[in-house]
Amino acid sequence: MIGALIIAFFSLILLMIIHEYGHFIIAKKFGARIDEFGIGYPPKIFGIKFGETEYSINLIPLGAFVRIYGEEGGVDDYRSFSKLSIFKRILIVLGGVIAFWVAAAIIFSVAFSIGATVPIGDQDVVGVSNTSIQILEVVENSPAKVAGLEVGDKILSLELGEKIINVKRVSDFQSFTKENSGKEITVVLEREGKIVTTIIVPRVEYPEGQGPTGIAIERMADVIRKYPWYEAPIQGVIYTGKITFDALKGIYGFFASLFSGNGVPEGAELAGPVGITIFLSQAVSLGAGFFLYFVGSLSVLLAIFNLFPIPALDGGKLLFLIIEAIKRKPVSIKIEQVLTIVFFVLLISMSIFITIKFDVPRVMDLWAAGLK
Repeated sequence: MIGALIIAFFSLILLMIIHEYGHFIIAKKFGARIDEFGIGYPPKIFGIKFGETEYSINLIPLGAFVRIYGEEGGVDDYRSFSKLSIFKRILIVLGGVIAFWVAAAIIFSVAFSIGATVPIGDQDVVGVSNTSIQILEVVENSPAKVAGLEVGDKILSLELGEKIINVKRVSDFQSFTKENSGKEITVVLEREGKIVTTIIVPRVEYPEGQGPTGIAIERMADVIRKYPWYEAPIQGVIYTGKITFDALKGIYGFFASLFSGNGVPEGAELAGPVGITIFLSQAVSLGAGFFLYFVGSLSVLLAIFNLFPIPALDGGKLLFLIIEAIKRKPVSIKIEQVLTIVFFVLLISMSIFITIKFDVPRVMDLWAAGLK
């Protein structure tokens, strides 16, 4: 599990580096002076200068950054960011977002070259028949843990006396175990190609969010089938578009539910950097194909999130540039800086809240499971 966490952590950092490289390469293309390209955030550990740009490694490993000359405005130099045309500045700002989508397309292309099993939910999907119910998480001290269920197991059927059901959907498992809580249920599993049978006793009473058995399961299917190397990139680009469309629908549904007073939609999970790293590490344990699918999907979500018109994000910077283009006059540097700082603090505060409220319990579950 430690190895999976390390892979997950560096994958997340790599996405951040790719994002900043998108800004970097377009700014270079337009002749802007790049003062620094940093991995991690200051304080600086060390740096080396090539040409006019310093490349640095910094102590806080939470991303990367590009320092473009004159980005804060007020610099009267033809090579400064503020002296470039509106069109060029917009493209530089969009460079990071575009880099996320390009990364997603490449990642999905690799996934299509090896094939991948991905979650599809309980709904019927045209052309998909080879589905399985797979365990993604087992909570410590839960009936599932006592029964010996493991991450990666496929649940085939449940038996109680003469009642036998083939588990085809997540709801099949959930309804059967809930209806028969407190009873000994025989669970037939597939584990690494072998059939395993065990007994589980679902709880009558259980902690919030755990359910009677204490496992997280998902309906999986070989949606990303293997293609020849020359077809995989085409499928990767098409699938990136599909994931983008699905993500936009999901985000719309999330905010619609939130603003209508219904709270967070059922099934939605909030996660900060720590939680995302944990999810990535769990994806590692489910195979290379699923891990690539997860990272590609995350890259798409980060692209969309960065386009939100919030100061401190690329979308906020883009909004200021659009206002400048309409008014033919830059937004006051002081106003932009104050709004950016305020929203940056709000985003950090929200991230800390999500980490404490949602991510810390996830870490504690891993710790209890023996991750030390």
